[in-house]
Amino acid sequence: MLELINITFNADNDGQEKEIIKDISLKVEDDRFTVITGPNGGGKSTLAKIIAGIEKPQSGRILLDGRDITGLSITDRAKAGIGFAFQQPVRFKGLTVLDLLKIASGKPIKISEACSYLSEVGLCAKDYINREINASLSGGELKRIEIATILAKDPRLAVFDEPEAGIDLWSFQNLIKIFENMQKSVSGRSIMVISHQERILSIADEIVVLANGQISAQGSREEILPTIMGTDSAVGSCGMLEKEAKSNG
Repeated sequence: MLELINITFNADNDGQEKEIIKDISLKVEDDRFTVITGPNGGGKSTLAKIIAGIEKPQSGRILLDGRDITGLSITDRAKAGIGFAFQQPVRFKGLTVLDLLKIASGKPIKISEACSYLSEVGLCAKDYINREINASLSGGELKRIEIATILAKDPRLAVFDEPEAGIDLWSFQNLIKIFENMQKSVSGRSIMVISHQERILSIADEIVVLANGQISAQGSREEILPTIMGTDSAVGSCGMLEKEAKSNG
């Protein structure tokens, strides 16, 4: 279980400190699919980065299975069992997909194992296993490869920051299937997703609404989803993705 205790985070804003996360306390239970949602600028991605160790809070503690990991680096948190998927996956020129899966796993893996991770995210292994992580890959391909690295790592807690960003509708539908399969496949794994998408919210066990750096609502999907439908916290997948496609095209 992940536990955040009185987390506060300030960021520099033109020479002045701005409070982004305001004394948040939150528990993410084992075997749960938790979605953090809320208006833009509410602190969702910052909170995800604090959990991963990319950002350090000014105050508060972070516990993973009762262990205080507040002072741990990104690498040490990954070793402790936290996996993080960026909103915009990083490209690595000169590094192949197979190399990346081996690094993510943290142990020697066979090509057959690497191929199985790619197959799980809907990619033909023989077409991707030796490809470089470079500009030749689309946003949807990068997103799937990044999720494959999470599967290879098999973390206790997998954190995804707006995984739907920059992908097409077909890739989005497959993303939902991947999350559903991840929920069923391993006991003890927790999944946390930062998202506005109604389709992702609709498969959550728990929804946390973050606004102005504070938790404004938290509860089961049945309790929270009806209260945020039609707001900035929940956006229909088709409309949002079509809008992104137009802006990118």
